[in-house]
Amino acid sequence: MIAWISSNATGCRYCQAHAIRAAERYGAEQEQLDNIWEYRTHPAFSEAERAALDFSLAASQVPNAVNDEIKERLYKYWNEGEIVEMLGVISLFGYLNRWNDSMGTAIEEGAVESGEQYLGKHGWNKGKHI
Repeated sequence: MIAWISSNATGCRYCQAHAIRAAERYGAEQEQLDNIWEYRTHPAFSEAERAALDFSLAASQVPNAVNDEIKERLYKYWNEGEIVEMLGVISLFGYLNRWNDSMGTAIEEGAVESGEQYLGKHGWNKGKHI
């Protein structure tokens, strides 16, 4: 879900679809997948998850929007090693988002299915990734 928030912040539809598909495959709860757009208010997300996802959103913006309040909330729930792992995912997707969106990488059908299922209700489409 951290990768999806990062990809959504940068606008890469290819990575949005692949990230939500990975969350689906690697154990995100169905209710979270169905309500990822409402992570800040939906009861399927814990305060720890909200802090991590807010961190992902802030760290993915240019200029970087991580501030003391976000760090304080993050460290309330997560230890240094976990935060480093989160930032590793955010940083990797920073590269992948830029690469795939700049290149207009063709998107695979399975990722399209996940994108349409979980993100389509909010306007997701393949965009330039045909």
